[in-house]
Amino acid sequence: MRADESQLKAWMIGGLDGDTACQTQFLRALVPVLEAFYRRRMRDGRDDIDDLVQETLIAVHTRRATFDRDRPFGGWLFAIARYKMVDHFRRGGRTCTIEGLDDILVAEGFEDASNARLDVDRLLDELPPKQSQAIRATRLEGLNTSEAAARAKMGESDVKVSVHRGLKALAARIRGEI
Repeated sequence: MRADESQLKAWMIGGLDGDTACQTQFLRALVPVLEAFYRRRMRDGRDDIDDLVQETLIAVHTRRATFDRDRPFGGWLFAIARYKMVDHFRRGGRTCTIEGLDDILVAEGFEDASNARLDVDRLLDELPPKQSQAIRATRLEGLNTSEAAARAKMGESDVKVSVHRGLKALAARIRGEI
């Protein structure tokens, strides 16, 4: 039997409050929910679905501090799941039919979030590649400095400096100084 939204939210909040049993139960309960979500929207690839479930569980865990306890849990979860699905296919250079696209587009805040993501992508594209890559890795993907440095094959201090300079340049651009 699948957990409903109120139970998932209760486990999520318990995990946020430091209850490891709640966090464990929460992550286990998400697996069938996410599998069903991806199965309804994708026609191919059980392996892709398994990969997406794992990627989404990791993202939910690493981004759990962004959850607003006063908002519905499902909207937050499925926004992450949608972004993971789009990113998964973008990385693979593939396209697929997304079932229920109309439902996705009318989901709470999806259009605003999509527009914000496009704005951030445009701003980051205006930075030097090294700065853009460092900001994307540490601020958007949630990698720590050492993980980002290993991925980019550069030193940790270089990542820190690139992020600092890139954010400074973005702030100046937003204020209209550049």
